[in-house]
Amino acid sequence: MKKAQFLNHWKAIEPNQKVTPSPVVYKHRGSTFDQDGIRITGTTRFIDSVLSRLTDLLDAENCDTRLQVVYKQSTDRETGLELDSYNCYVQVHERGRN
Repeated sequence: MKKAQFLNHWKAIEPNQKVTPSPVVYKHRGSTFDQDGIRITGTTRFIDSVLSRLTDLLDAENCDTRLQVVYKQSTDRETGLELDSYNCYVQVHERGRN
């Protein structure tokens, strides 16, 4: 989608919809890149401001599903040194039935 198309699409989306990701199935193997999920990168101030708008996701921490979360300081891939930025990932996973 081109930028202009994207902006028109975004503006046309019904506001204030409940955030309801499909959970990753129990015992899923391999990458979850193609599953519903959220990735936020940048300063902790920015990440926290986005998370403050996504509190619907907290309802996924229950007896049927759980939140898979990562919130950590970013590192340079080549040197391994910590950067001034952070990354946050959120996905909903089904809980085990056993």
